[in-house]
Amino acid sequence: MDSTRDALIQAAREKCFVLYEGKKTPHRSCGIALAETFNRTTAPYQSLRKGGLTGCGECGAIMAGRLILGEVFGDPDPTGAATAVLKKAMVDFEALWNARINRQNAPGVSIVCNTLTGQFEEFRSPERAAFCTDLAATVAECVAEVMLQHGADFETTPIEG
Repeated sequence: MDSTRDALIQAAREKCFVLYEGKKTPHRSCGIALAETFNRTTAPYQSLRKGGLTGCGECGAIMAGRLILGEVFGDPDPTGAATAVLKKAMVDFEALWNARINRQNAPGVSIVCNTLTGQFEEFRSPERAAFCTDLAATVAECVAEVMLQHGADFETTPIEG
């Protein structure tokens, strides 16, 4: 059972990595890469690109992870309270990504996109792209782990094209 779980988590990480990296398939933004990894509708996730398109918002990958967990564990009733499982999943997700994302040896640094990527002279640099690719893949790994931990199933479908 653990090997199947671990393989599923690794598959989510690898799919997100490939989607964001853009070498084997056209590049996706961080939010869209996460959405596609977990078979979600991608259009709303486009607004997460580069921290809400402005760079001033929180990391789109982390925001996408929160939204995916909300879609999976949230109450479908728009007047319903947050479910107990969603509350637990969010606490676990926040702890995982916070411990795992690479903040370039600066723990506690803001997760605003411009702050995270400000260490790179040019946003379009290969170094920044590698940093964000790893960050998105790490977040996908965290989402997968939390989903499985809290009883949600998912599959990683092949990348189209």
